[in-house]
Amino acid sequence: MKLKTWMVAGSLLFCAGNGSLLFAQAFPSKPLRMILPFPPGGPTDLLGRTLGQKMAENIGHAVVIDNRPGAGGNLGVELAAKSPPDGYTMVLSSPLISISPSLYAKLNYDPAKDLAPISLAAAVQNVMIVHPSVPAKTLKEFIAMAKANPGKFNFGSGGSGTTSHLAPELLKSLTKINMVHVPFKGTGLGMIGLMSGQVDTIFIAAPIAAPQVKAGKVRALAVLAEKRTAALPNVPTTKEAGVDDYVVPLWYGILTSTGTARDNIAKLNVEIAKALGSKDVVEKFASAGIDPMPSSPEHFASFIRSETVRYAKVIKDAGIKPE
Repeated sequence: MKLKTWMVAGSLLFCAGNGSLLFAQAFPSKPLRMILPFPPGGPTDLLGRTLGQKMAENIGHAVVIDNRPGAGGNLGVELAAKSPPDGYTMVLSSPLISISPSLYAKLNYDPAKDLAPISLAAAVQNVMIVHPSVPAKTLKEFIAMAKANPGKFNFGSGGSGTTSHLAPELLKSLTKINMVHVPFKGTGLGMIGLMSGQVDTIFIAAPIAAPQVKAGKVRALAVLAEKRTAALPNVPTTKEAGVDDYVVPLWYGILTSTGTARDNIAKLNVEIAKALGSKDVVEKFASAGIDPMPSSPEHFASFIRSETVRYAKVIKDAGIKPE
């Protein structure tokens, strides 16, 4: 009897001492939520929904997609930052988490303190395209013309502080040219503005530009990437076109709230990498011009820090004032 009592007590002590381990092994034990901080449609939606569906298939629990646009994407990121620190709420962010600290005088969250990086997810390469009326056939020709005619050329963007705004501002800084910024309410309207001749150039996701480039309605000068993109295989990279250190991808990464257990973050990291490496996901992304790029949480954290420093300099050099 005494032996039996001792065994029961020992079992209870063992369970209590290993409760956290058992809990970690069980994660996730209920549906996950993935916040998309932009409206439905576009690469964010395609990436998030495809990734969420594949993760759900692999882990056996639903991944609920939650579109929460607003405040330039910051509303959705804030919701994730303020969610319970358990890993059940994630956010799929673009470079906005590296841009917003320098662009906004006040944020309701601190990307560096309130968010725990899980993994980079993917990148969409940007391309510089011009209206057919622009004589330049190459990036070097465009730069030479812009230097000879300061302020003559203008560029459209999807709005102040977006990558489509900061990418040309970085080109201005690197090459000492002067162009005029014409912001639109979204890159889609910016593309229409380019095709109608309202602006001379725009820097936009290659998959969006590709149909118009192939139809001869716009001209592509360079892909802002280290390697050429399958969406426009005949378009040179910026380095090939004569401008070094000019790589501006539209990247995406997944984060959760700070304080989430490392074991849970590690589990999510493994599942994200597994989903991104699935053959059907790779094929679907390839057809959409999306490059999977899973990483460790540590690499993603370091990447965010370096991007924050880079964009802070671009914003300062361009004289963009915090809103």
